[in-house]
Amino acid sequence: MIAFVSGTVAALAPDTAVVEVGGVGMAVQCTPDTLATLRLGQPAKLHTSLVVREDSLTLYGFTDDDARQVFELLQTASGVGPRLAQAMLAVHTPDALRRAVATADEKALTAVPGIGKKGAQKLLLELKDRLGAPVGSAPAVGAPVTQGWRDQLHAALIGLGYATREADEAVTAVAPQAEAAGGTPQVGHLLKAALQTLNRAR
Repeated sequence: MIAFVSGTVAALAPDTAVVEVGGVGMAVQCTPDTLATLRLGQPAKLHTSLVVREDSLTLYGFTDDDARQVFELLQTASGVGPRLAQAMLAVHTPDALRRAVATADEKALTAVPGIGKKGAQKLLLELKDRLGAPVGSAPAVGAPVTQGWRDQLHAALIGLGYATREADEAVTAVAPQAEAAGGTPQVGHLLKAALQTLNRAR
């Protein structure tokens, strides 16, 4: 198993980072929050989980080992694959997920794309004894990772190589969409919308 990759960031995309390790480019699937911490040409270390399928080998990367462990624990629940587990961690921190499960907070789980009311109820039952108690001073139950969405989106765009002015304009362009989502806009969706805006402008 590949527990982590450490090297220079060779490329960044909306959902992937390529880290050069010993002359080999390792493509790692990451959440927007993880990508926002990376910079082209700079050293990085990502804790990884290797998902093996018949037709593919996919690395998923995280800023710390706690997120990686939660990613793997989430997949022990029926119906949760790596994509959904990653989506859950894109919306909530590991501790926020632990709090949501510990307090049976359906609303927190249904905030994740792909999880409906029945799915949330099922997950709460299955994960209750698996995730454990929160380990740090996490945000309140259901508080999303994306509270500072403007800063996170701006940092992610800069990390993808856009100029500060372009990032500013893109953030402004998607602000109405973020406000329409209420207090919990998802950075991943906003990043895609921002990239579409930038591509049209070029």
